[in-house]
Amino acid sequence: MGLVKLNDLPQLQIADGVVARVVTAESVSVMHVQISAGSPIPEHSHHHEQVVNVIEGVLELTVNGVKHNLTPGKVMVLEPNVVHSSKAVTDCRVVDVFQPVREDFRGTSFAGYSQKD
Repeated sequence: MGLVKLNDLPQLQIADGVVARVVTAESVSVMHVQISAGSPIPEHSHHHEQVVNVIEGVLELTVNGVKHNLTPGKVMVLEPNVVHSSKAVTDCRVVDVFQPVREDFRGTSFAGYSQKD
């Protein structure tokens, strides 16, 4: 694949106040996310392993009912099929890594979260 310019990738509307650009490699998806303060991502699960990296801001991540405040330098590793949701406490920039590839983020739009994929 080589060099990717994030601004050349389509911007996906993930939820209200949540936009992302996704780099899709052969075996992983790397999602660069901007979340406006107060914006939630609904409870969901998926068969992907996920690594959540907060680059800027404070993200309240709820995993199996337990709330965690993620800030730069705190990384959450989510096992496949774990139920989770989040809400931006402040404006946030987050980099999420998914394995295997998130096929639902591969195109130019996102159909929305199913409750438990």
